[in-house]
Amino acid sequence: MQNSEQIWQIVDEKRDDYIALSDRVWGMPELAYGEHRSVAEHLGMLEKEGFRITRDVAGIPTAVMAEAGEDGPVIAILGEYDALPGLSQEAGVAEPIPVEGQGGVGHGCGHNLLGAAAMLAASSVKDWLAAQGIKGRIRYYGCPAEEGGAAKGFMVREGAFKDVDIAISWHPASLSGVNKPASLANTRIDFTFTGRASHAAAAPHLGRSALDAVELMNVGVNYMREHMPSSARVHYAYLDAGGIAPNVVQASAKVRYLIRADDLSELTPLVNRVRKIADGAALMTETTVTTKVVSAVSNLMGNTPLEQLMDDNFQRLGPPVFDDADRAFAEEIRGTLTKADIASTFDRFGIPPRFDMPLCDFIAPLAAKGRGGNGSTDVGDVSWVVPTVQARGATCAVGTPFHAWQLTAQGKSPAAHKGLVHVAKVMAGTAIDAIQNPDLVARAKADLAERTRLNPYVSPLPAEVQPPIQAMSKGV
Repeated sequence: MQNSEQIWQIVDEKRDDYIALSDRVWGMPELAYGEHRSVAEHLGMLEKEGFRITRDVAGIPTAVMAEAGEDGPVIAILGEYDALPGLSQEAGVAEPIPVEGQGGVGHGCGHNLLGAAAMLAASSVKDWLAAQGIKGRIRYYGCPAEEGGAAKGFMVREGAFKDVDIAISWHPASLSGVNKPASLANTRIDFTFTGRASHAAAAPHLGRSALDAVELMNVGVNYMREHMPSSARVHYAYLDAGGIAPNVVQASAKVRYLIRADDLSELTPLVNRVRKIADGAALMTETTVTTKVVSAVSNLMGNTPLEQLMDDNFQRLGPPVFDDADRAFAEEIRGTLTKADIASTFDRFGIPPRFDMPLCDFIAPLAAKGRGGNGSTDVGDVSWVVPTVQARGATCAVGTPFHAWQLTAQGKSPAAHKGLVHVAKVMAGTAIDAIQNPDLVARAKADLAERTRLNPYVSPLPAEVQPPIQAMSKGV
């Protein structure tokens, strides 16, 4: 308990600087691979803290790694700072009001908090190692482009985590507790159809419509949905519908598909089926189709020893402490939600819903059998090569959905700040416990080895695919 109290005290002493960091990043939301101002803020803090800094990790301009300490185990704490399109929102109000001048971009998944809390934990561990004279290395990884850009996947492929012993991360949420290691593997593929333009009235028989091909592909995939695993997901978005002139047969059209499955072994055949449908659409319309993989991520791999260790830290610390003003604003936000929104929060952890609880007042039990998540994260790729554990940190009203204006509205709230500090203490405590317990590190590695024994990690990113830095920075 003494070590826990020491690290909690260090976190409290440093908290104001990192709360301010999270607010600055909230105010400069940037899309995947374009987080230049955000990473500059993180670099400034890392330099102030005296970390040894490596820039342009894996050739990505907005990826950074910072290390402190000597010898001993290497503990990585992962941070993020990218935002989402369409989720600009005024802070502290319970109605959708976009912020002027932000181009519609906002932190609707709380990554401004994620990066700041991760760095607060890492810098606190740095100070604790120095004060105790204990050997060990703590690293902060500033990871861009989690929202669809798969940056950690590229970083894993380039060996950025090859000497890491333990990886720790977290995500903003309604409830506090160890994250259920459940997510979907996915890949994003652009399908570009090319046909032949013609006058749609005078000579339609001479045209070959690329737009027709895209629409036929979408119909084919929609019919496929009945015949794929129930946990799989397929989404699409038009990137180019061929122009705005209806009297021209569209000579080109492009659609982006996001294909998700429980794991990599299930994802690959599903992707092959979607590709066949695209080929069929091209055949039916006498067009041609080319494909380009934009990104791909693996499903999360659990780690029992680390999950137990993190839960021990949650139990020692207890739930975050909120006040009446925090609860009052949370109730305003909850007035914009449905009972289904609120129930889904508890369903994730397998807990009966509580509709009278505006903010989390307990730690979700580790043994609860929830459904986990049907989203995807590039933390999954890290978890296949390094023993990894994630926390959920209560930073918003119970029931707040991700990728929604309500989360952006709470991104600078006092409750979010309290949740940031709370989860930083959990991550820092988990890190120092691992550093002092070589046997636990060995067990965590053995756990990962057993989970991957029959199905070793293979990057879902084709070797020729590189981070789409320019395209993603422009929001394409």
